[in-house]
Amino acid sequence: MNINQVKLLKSLAKTLVPTRYRPAIAWNYFGLVSRLYRGDQVVCPCCNGHFRQFLPSSVNQRPNVVCPRCLSLERHRLLWLYLQERTNLFTQSLKMLHIAPELCFYHAFRKLPKLDYLPADLDSPLAAVSVDITDIPYNDNTFDVIICNHVLEHIDDDRKAMSELCRVLKPGGWAIVQSPLDTKRAHTVEDAAIVSPQARKAHYGHDDHRRIYGQDYKDRLEAAGFSVRIDEYVRELGDDVIQKYRLTKNEYIYLCEK
Repeated sequence: MNINQVKLLKSLAKTLVPTRYRPAIAWNYFGLVSRLYRGDQVVCPCCNGHFRQFLPSSVNQRPNVVCPRCLSLERHRLLWLYLQERTNLFTQSLKMLHIAPELCFYHAFRKLPKLDYLPADLDSPLAAVSVDITDIPYNDNTFDVIICNHVLEHIDDDRKAMSELCRVLKPGGWAIVQSPLDTKRAHTVEDAAIVSPQARKAHYGHDDHRRIYGQDYKDRLEAAGFSVRIDEYVRELGDDVIQKYRLTKNEYIYLCEK
């Protein structure tokens, strides 16, 4: 399956399939596709799939990055390994808030027997509740764990969203809050006057992004009340492991604690 075929399938799904049915159809369809890619060259730790290669990305035309079974990307596979090796997610009874749930995590999290799992989003068909991340409808100190990946770059008031995530996290709890970063930039680039999709794509690289985060991303999270550690976990993995799971060497984990 090439890049153009992946794009065509996504376009047809959006046109023909009601939103609420898309995750189930995608899960079953890609389950069939994954059989065609069976092999032993790459492994997805999220679904334990073994393949001769991964699918190409339809966004920026990168080859060998998308799991044909669960649709994980490099950042998802790295985070799954991190959750297994560096957190208590699989061993303790925890209440989790998962903002904008990814398909590759959704099914896996639901199977964890000790996890009280709440997937939330404004419009995702995977969400159990509709939640505006800038006004989370839960009491202070509600959740033991929060997962929020590649969401804040889409939010107008990202500082309010960060503050809300910190508010609903229990003292002693932890959150992983990932966003795309340009580590060559000292400061985040954003301009409230840039509002059209065309202008956003020209300035930020995506028509639905509000900013490009720089090295001050950590400072923003800390200003919201988190204690933040940038974990360079990926650097501890050997090249053979990175190649096996098709990871990105400069993807660091932002572990936020309260």
